[in-house]
Amino acid sequence: MTTLYELQVGDSLEEIRLAPVSRLDLIKYAGASGDFNPIHTIDEEATKAGLPGIIAHGMWTMGNLAKLFTSFYEEGFIQDYTIRFKGMVFLHDVVTLKATLNEKQENVLRFNVAAVNEQGRDVLSGEVLYRRY
Repeated sequence: MTTLYELQVGDSLEEIRLAPVSRLDLIKYAGASGDFNPIHTIDEEATKAGLPGIIAHGMWTMGNLAKLFTSFYEEGFIQDYTIRFKGMVFLHDVVTLKATLNEKQENVLRFNVAAVNEQGRDVLSGEVLYRRY
């Protein structure tokens, strides 16, 4: 495949498997986003909040979905995202990003997207609207 617009409805992009979530990833994301909630970086604060451990920022997971479309930046852009958070991502989790073409119009592609943990559970699902330049 050389372009997104060669895809047919039902075709999927190549999945991306992220490296295990590290504490440093979450510290960097906290600094970049301004979300310094300690449940994302400090073990004791996460457990005091009733969590089994540190959780990744939901927006960290959502932002990583854009990696599915990065190699196609010359063709167009992500015009819209609709996301539903379905589960938590914990420290050391391995997340796989997925996208399947759901609808194809002349200049617009609509993808179903998901982020799945190593147990095969969706931690995020939604839709990406991709528009050709």
